[in-house]
Amino acid sequence: MSNPDRNSQKENKPRGSGNEPSFNWRGVVLIAIAFALIGLAVLFRGGAYANYEDVPYNRFLELLENKQIVIDKNFPLQLVYEEGRPTQTLRGAYIKQAVGPNQAQQVPFRTTVALNYATNLQEKLSAAGIQPAIRTDSNLMAQTLVGFLPIALFLLVLYFLFRQQIRMAGKGALNFGKSKARMLARDKNKITFKDVAGVEEAKDEVQELVEFLRDPKKFQKLGGRIPKGVLLVGPPGTGKTLLARAIAGEADVPFFSISGSDFVEMFVGVGASRVRDMFEQGKKSAPCIIFIDEIDAVGRHRGHGVGGGHDEREQTLNALLVEMDGFDTQEGVIIIAATNRPDVLDPALLRPGRFDRQITVNLPDVKGREEILRVHSKKVKLAEGVDLQVVARGTPGYSGAELANVINEAALLAARRGLKGITLHELEEARDKVRWGKERRSMALSEKEKTNTAYHEAGHALLLEVLPHTEPLHKVTIIPRGPSLGSTMWLPEEDKYTNRKNELIAGLTVGMGGRVAEEIVFGDVTNGARGDIKNATAIARRMVCEWGMSEKMGMVEYGEHEDYVFLGRDISRARDYSEATAEQIDGEVRKLIDDAYQTAKKVLTAHRDKLEAIAKALLEFETLDGVQIKEIMEHGRLINPPPGPPPPAPGQKMTDKPPKQVVVAPDVTPPLPGGLSGAPA
Repeated sequence: MSNPDRNSQKENKPRGSGNEPSFNWRGVVLIAIAFALIGLAVLFRGGAYANYEDVPYNRFLELLENKQIVIDKNFPLQLVYEEGRPTQTLRGAYIKQAVGPNQAQQVPFRTTVALNYATNLQEKLSAAGIQPAIRTDSNLMAQTLVGFLPIALFLLVLYFLFRQQIRMAGKGALNFGKSKARMLARDKNKITFKDVAGVEEAKDEVQELVEFLRDPKKFQKLGGRIPKGVLLVGPPGTGKTLLARAIAGEADVPFFSISGSDFVEMFVGVGASRVRDMFEQGKKSAPCIIFIDEIDAVGRHRGHGVGGGHDEREQTLNALLVEMDGFDTQEGVIIIAATNRPDVLDPALLRPGRFDRQITVNLPDVKGREEILRVHSKKVKLAEGVDLQVVARGTPGYSGAELANVINEAALLAARRGLKGITLHELEEARDKVRWGKERRSMALSEKEKTNTAYHEAGHALLLEVLPHTEPLHKVTIIPRGPSLGSTMWLPEEDKYTNRKNELIAGLTVGMGGRVAEEIVFGDVTNGARGDIKNATAIARRMVCEWGMSEKMGMVEYGEHEDYVFLGRDISRARDYSEATAEQIDGEVRKLIDDAYQTAKKVLTAHRDKLEAIAKALLEFETLDGVQIKEIMEHGRLINPPPGPPPPAPGQKMTDKPPKQVVVAPDVTPPLPGGLSGAPA
């Protein structure tokens, strides 16, 4: 299923709201203006006499005696008394005598005279025939302003320069408690139930939510109360977020989206404040939907932290519990949350009155997978005659996200090959690539390793064809794919939700086939069966401890088994059986594995010629499908051989070769929650 959340959020995001700060041109201009003003203030601080020459009083007396003081209309002689100061200032001009070739010139001057020192200045000026213009100059206020002007300009620049930063700080540091919920407006949300496929039961359960949001009075007349909260539970990629978007799109109401991790910050109390603010926003926009994705990030069991005690996450959860308990559903605000870890959620969060309803969004069945493929195939160009039902039958256990990836990978393959449309061949190749990895044809293997891999995979393939209670063989290859040097793949004929004991034992035997084939043919074994041993041991232990398939141990569960590990709960859990029982369990697990090994050895020894034929065909053609393996089993040779493999790229070798692993199939993988068996992962 598609997930256009990110695209919609990008459309809703205002332009220029990126995380990277833009260059502050306004601040640069303001700083330049401030420096210019300060420079002008300093330049003109002395007024019109800023360029006058300061002449000492004794030097002025010499000029006066030498009759060098001149009376000029541009520089009249002035005697200025300054209020509040014991000095007076003479301003005028004098004739500077010529030196060498230079001509004499008038030079403006300024002389500061102390009142208590020059008591007979007026008499000396009168004796020289000069009558100065006397005036009083009160520049105390001007000097004060000029003194404070640089400080005022500096403060003004600081204000304008940091005003934008203060605003941003108000949105960030000063508003930590504001909710980060992103609102998706009605005109932006184009997702409806038509865009959601493969989860018909879940859509039926949420249909009444849509009807309530459209017409609340219909339910209020009969006294009915709509669920306060709906918890969507399911594996990753099944479309929980898309289903919540579709509910808001069908009801045509605002949609608030927030992640559980957005509540928790490094500051104490921020998460609880954001919870309260989120509910306030919801009340203002009612009717609306508030969607909390990955609620397990904030809703885990209280008191189960490894460090124990008080932490910020628990306070956030407490605030969420209080808000949901006191939330009036008649306001038309519905809380929808999604998680794939319901086992770690606090019980108080799951009780009726908070999350009244839990809706399980399971992996799609064959019909649902076909519908999902049809939804995503509308965006690409398929070749004529492509039957999506065939692809759906060959993708058991695939989630909606994986099916969307299959369509996308097939489109990329078709474009790379220059095709006008996507054919069934590209779809099947994309399916194998999504689940089991891309073929690594450039990985050059020695003949010895290729021969060993061929016999190993031939052992698996032969047991799949000979043993009863096994699934049909899909493909066997010795081309490295993903982490393995060779792969044997099988697909069930139909979706399986339970496994019989005979089927599980047959799966264990098939898993032993690779190691047994190596031992029979070469008399030695390799480390390539690591994956086989790991999977077989896990299945055998679950048969004994969980599924009651051991006659000796009986129908008793040994140990509390969870599908996922929750460290806060499991770290203090003690084993609930004795050491003697543990030894018996290990013995039963070992017995199942040993019996499977002996069965595989017996079958492969009896069909040694078929084993040789399959291995030689793999060495020649590298990849064989189930039909060709059947031909070898029936006729001892290939009737319709596949086309030859493309030659590997020359000169490309891998120095570090990972151990060969056989891809596990649905009949030997641990069932998913609810008893559902998944496809190989």
